[in-house]
Order: sequence, then structure tokens, then C-alpha cells
Amino acid sequence: MSFLDKAKEKLGKAVDDHGDRIAQGIDKAGAFANEKTGGKHADKIDQATGKARDALDSLDGKNDDIPPSTTTP
Repeated sequence: MSFLDKAKEKLGKAVDDHGDRIAQGIDKAGAFANEKTGGKHADKIDQATGKARDALDSLDGKNDDIPPSTTTP
């Protein structure tokens, strides 16, 4: 097993175990970015946070670890 395979496995386990906390962090980062840009790029920030959620959630091949976004567009 290569280094990257081991890293992906560990990251997948972390997402399985702490998906809700990771989702809160993604939401918090998106809200911070929106605040700092004055909402000018809210659509792009929302798109980026959605892609981050999807990428992390699909590490194990199932979309069941990251809960839906709690922020409103």
C-alpha cells in the first residue's frame, strides 16, 4: 500500500468519525470568506464549500458522512 493510499484511508476514517465537525468547519470558513468579501462572491464561495463537502464525503464511495449545509445562500 502506497503512502497516498494510506493517507486517503486515514482521511476517510476521520471523515467517517467526525463528519459533522468537518461540515461545521467548512460552513464557518465559507461564512468568514463571505463576511470578508462583503458577500460579493457568495455564489462562488457557496459553490466551493459544496464541492469541498462532496469531495470529502465521497472518499469512502458513499455520500453519508457530511450532513447538508447549515448556511443559507
